[in-house]
Order: sequence, then structure tokens, then C-alpha cells
Amino acid sequence: MAARRHPESGETLEAKPAGRARLRVAHLFTYVEDVAYLALGILLTACAAVVLYNGAASFWESVRGGASIPELVVVLDRILLVLMIVELLYTVKVSYREHTLVPEPFLIVGLIAVTRRILIVTAQLAVLVEKPNEALFQSAMWELGVLTVMVVALVGSLLMLRKRSATPVAEHP
Repeated sequence: MAARRHPESGETLEAKPAGRARLRVAHLFTYVEDVAYLALGILLTACAAVVLYNGAASFWESVRGGASIPELVVVLDRILLVLMIVELLYTVKVSYREHTLVPEPFLIVGLIAVTRRILIVTAQLAVLVEKPNEALFQSAMWELGVLTVMVVALVGSLLMLRKRSATPVAEHP
């Protein structure tokens, strides 16, 4: 008779007797994993602090200097980068706490990254209007089209994952 497996994770549902050496190795790997997640969390926090400080400094300089559109685009880019780093930090926190890799936060980071790029390209289009360049304009339109498809794909993936996690798993007799 085949072992029953969890429909989502594929793990065997029946408990296997584990040897002492196997348990020690598993605990060692869990400890190494925890240390790696802790180091990642510290590095991501430091990155977020540096980018946030630079973004605030850029914002303050642009406000004092008259805030041109390219300067505000740089500030917006940095703010959204901080948001991406914080979302990655959340992903590390969930992975550390639950010892499992959850796909939703990665999709959200991707969605933030695509949105960030859409905003940057759109803001740069304002500069293209002042100095028309057909090749750059066409390139920007293609990029916006691809980014739009990516948004639809990421949102669709998030919706499918949310539906799947809301569906109860049937018990096998």
C-alpha cells in the first residue's frame, strides 16, 4: 500500500520512526537555517534603513531645490525600493517562524517591483514628451505592455493561491 501524502506539500502523512543520527542532522540543519534567516533579516533591515535614509535625504533636497519631476521620480523609486525590502523582510520572518517557504510574499514583491517600474517608466514619459524621440517612446510603450501583462499574471497567481489555500483538504479514509 502506498503512503498517503499531503496534497499540497507532498510530505508523507504517516509517521516514520527516525533514527537518533537522523534527528541530530535534522536539528543541525534547522539551526543553520535559523542562523541564515537571522543574518538575512539583519542585512535586509540594514539595507532598508540605508535606502530609507537616502530616500529621505533626496526628498528633502528636492523639496528645498524646487522638486523637479526627475528628482521626484528618484525619491519615488527609493520609497518603493524600501517597500520591496520590507516585504522581503516579512518573507524571511514567515520562513523563520514557520520553517516553510510561502509563495505569496514573493508574488507581492514581484507586484511591487513591476508597479515600481511602471511608475518610473510613466514618469520618464513626461520627459520624452518634452524632447520627442520615436524609438525611446516605442520602447517605453513595449515595456509598459510587458509590465501590464506581468501585473495580470502576478495578480492571477495570487488569486489562484488564495483560492487554493481557502479550499479545504479532503480527508482520505
